[in-house]
Amino acid sequence: MAQALRLAEQGLYGTSPNPRVGCVLVAGERVVGSGWHRRAGEPHAEVHALREAGEAALGATAYVTLEPCSHRGRTPPCADALVEAGVARVVIATQDPNPQVAGEGIEKLRAGGIFVESGLMEAAARELNAGFFARMTRGTPWLRSKIAMSLDGRTALANGASQWITGAAARRDVQHWRARSCAVLTGINTVLADDAQLNVRDIETTRQPLRVVLDSRLRMPLNARILQNCECGNVLIYTVLHDAAKIAALEKTGATIRVLPDSKGQVDLHSMLGDLAGRGCNEVLVEAGSILNGALLRAGLVDELLLYVAPQLLGDAARGMAQLGELTGLEQRVNLKWQDIRQVGNDLRITVKVENV
Repeated sequence: MAQALRLAEQGLYGTSPNPRVGCVLVAGERVVGSGWHRRAGEPHAEVHALREAGEAALGATAYVTLEPCSHRGRTPPCADALVEAGVARVVIATQDPNPQVAGEGIEKLRAGGIFVESGLMEAAARELNAGFFARMTRGTPWLRSKIAMSLDGRTALANGASQWITGAAARRDVQHWRARSCAVLTGINTVLADDAQLNVRDIETTRQPLRVVLDSRLRMPLNARILQNCECGNVLIYTVLHDAAKIAALEKTGATIRVLPDSKGQVDLHSMLGDLAGRGCNEVLVEAGSILNGALLRAGLVDELLLYVAPQLLGDAARGMAQLGELTGLEQRVNLKWQDIRQVGNDLRITVKVENV
């Protein structure tokens, strides 16, 4: 199963909106076939493994990181393929949360005479597909906020200067997180201050993430770099204004505009995440300033923080990482759980999960 999980990781950048899945077929003590899901619309992991195994699949055991599908989508059901190949046993890391599967794949395998076990290395399998599980079970993507900061938690000087707090190695590492994300989310202030592009650079990827901007007052300049070479549908702007002329001008660049106001005249953050889930987004990477980070944290919408910490001090006049407002009691604090700490170049990368979401 560990080998199947490593295979599944090879689909890290390309399977969305599908989950990342790996499969290993074993006959006796010998691996006879293996595969992983490479890209949505292409054969699933089980199919690749069965093709490699050929007749050796008869009587073999299949180790699969996610319950084989039981429905026909863009590809035939994998449960049927395993039954037809004569596989004797299937070991599954975790059941599929997709309502179209949700145990039906297991039942189809058992009905076909296959012995099925589930739960082996389940935590690792769910972690690999945290975004897919989030979208299927709660209707919103997994929201991961990336913040580059000094050791004293500052993200920019008071005048806004922030390039660069962290080093080249950390900035390159961020590209991998962008590549695995379905969307990169920022606020209009970041676009105006940095003319950010939010695309994947310097590493190989089969697709670019959807670039999402919260722009309540439609201040997006038509010559912004994020709009240059804009693939149709690759830039999505959420606003509260029904400004037909500005919307038409932005749409002419290839951007998509979605009007989603809340009762306070701001973009409705909950509805925005629901809309992104409806577009097939599993993981969303936030790269924004303290205002949007604070709003998302206060709303309980952030699942994970990806903190790049540079060994430097910027002082108490510099800008903080999230505007949470004044807390009057410790019960209002944001509780975090350590996940991973490692050195990247001269900086630290700290991953923490938000517990009170």
